[in-house]
Amino acid sequence: MSRFLITCGGTGGHLAPGIALAEGLVARGHEAKLLISDKKVDARMIEKYGAFTFLPVPGTPFGWSPRTLLWCAVTQPLGILFCLRLARSWRPDVIVGFGGFTSAPAVLAGKMLGIPVALHEANRVPGRAIRKLGRFARRVYLPPGVQLDSVAPEAIRHLGLPVRREVTRRDQTAARLALKLDPGRPVLAILGGSQGAAPLNAWVRQRLTAFAAAGVQIYCVTGMDKGWDGATVAKSEGAETRMTFVSFSDRIPEVMAAADLVVTRAGAGTLAELVRCGTPAVLVPFPHAADDHQAANAAYFAEQGGGLVVPESSLADLERVVLRVLGDSRQRDAFRANLRRMDEEDNLGSLLRDLEDVIVGGGRKAVPAVA
Repeated sequence: MSRFLITCGGTGGHLAPGIALAEGLVARGHEAKLLISDKKVDARMIEKYGAFTFLPVPGTPFGWSPRTLLWCAVTQPLGILFCLRLARSWRPDVIVGFGGFTSAPAVLAGKMLGIPVALHEANRVPGRAIRKLGRFARRVYLPPGVQLDSVAPEAIRHLGLPVRREVTRRDQTAARLALKLDPGRPVLAILGGSQGAAPLNAWVRQRLTAFAAAGVQIYCVTGMDKGWDGATVAKSEGAETRMTFVSFSDRIPEVMAAADLVVTRAGAGTLAELVRCGTPAVLVPFPHAADDHQAANAAYFAEQGGGLVVPESSLADLERVVLRVLGDSRQRDAFRANLRRMDEEDNLGSLLRDLEDVIVGGGRKAVPAVA
């Protein structure tokens, strides 16, 4: 049995694959602890995973504004001290980071103590944390076809993002009934990622009557602090259609199963779950994402045939595109067939086996135990 310290907090896109990895490790007889942030989204996501140990690590995101930069400079050393103490007392065999500001303290602590480090980057444009910390890693996992010049070629492995055990294809009728939706009417889901997407929220609220006229039900996850929870009924020529808004959902597999189509941002975690659930999507990449990585994610998803892309600058065209796809069952079936093909790789299994190889490879220094 080996011990794995997984650093994965800050956003749902980092935390979800960390939980997926922990599930796989524990199933193979290993131990895992997960480092998260003190953000509200982390606290909400971990509520249903009481079997795991989650530890908030000090630290705040990097940013160029004077206040953000100063606070990052103050809190990151605290995070490093926290991770050094934890690593000395718990003595993990491998530290695994999924990027974001919580990864740096753990990776640097691992480097100082000679503990092997592995980093996983799910976006098709590697983030700042992976670019800067990759040189310290024994393994860097990148999406297929993506390279990183700052990392030694022998350290790179290509594989996709692991998804949680609960994220599976489900019966559409059962999912709709569970979400209190009419199983006989089409469903459009709106997802803005764990942070929500105000432009998508506003877009759909302005078009409730139009979707009611088309008989389309809406299920919108607005994001914490960006919307409201509740259901409303939109009317068009006497017809009533249920429109549901929730600020947070821990039932995303059911939402994706219930939907005929999803309109969403293009974070890597969301795309991996769409692939696993086999749900077609129209992607609206967040235009201010670091290094425009969501545009790259969306372009690859569309090239593989999983859906379409509409830039946020073209939101005026989104309604037309959505209604066209909802009205074309043959196109949706083609998308689903491509998604099944995209889901053939066993990303979690490959990751687990390679991490075990890192331990077998040895080469780490002894970590002094804390008395």
